[in-house]
Amino acid sequence: MMNFRLVTMYGEKVNEEVYSVTLPTAEGEISVFPSHEPLVAVARDGVITVRYEKDDDDSKLEFFAISGGVIEISQKSVRVLVDEADHGDDIVEAESKAALERALKMQEEATDQVELEKAHQLVDRHAVRLKVADLRRRRRNR
Repeated sequence: MMNFRLVTMYGEKVNEEVYSVTLPTAEGEISVFPSHEPLVAVARDGVITVRYEKDDDDSKLEFFAISGGVIEISQKSVRVLVDEADHGDDIVEAESKAALERALKMQEEATDQVELEKAHQLVDRHAVRLKVADLRRRRRNR
């Protein structure tokens, strides 16, 4: 087992003992298990998947939508520092779908680079939230 901490600018979201964590990094997705080599990596917008016990089946996985940040891994712990993180159970799929549609429209109507960049960030954020909502829904339907 290893300690997993997910910290946002609003405080600690998770501080639990876990079996494994799958993380979205700038270099690609990585899975971390106890005794992992120390590593510092850049987190990209994406999904964190947590397995609490080795024998847990996929229906017990937990998912978090994150914005980019920093990941620090040691042999006994994983610490993820991000601006925002949403637990799968907290995401309302219909609201995220509507927000994604608004962000896509904003992207189409952007008149300068600043507006376009903001729209891209919103599109990425809401696309990740929808992915987590979908993973949660599929997990519950098993």
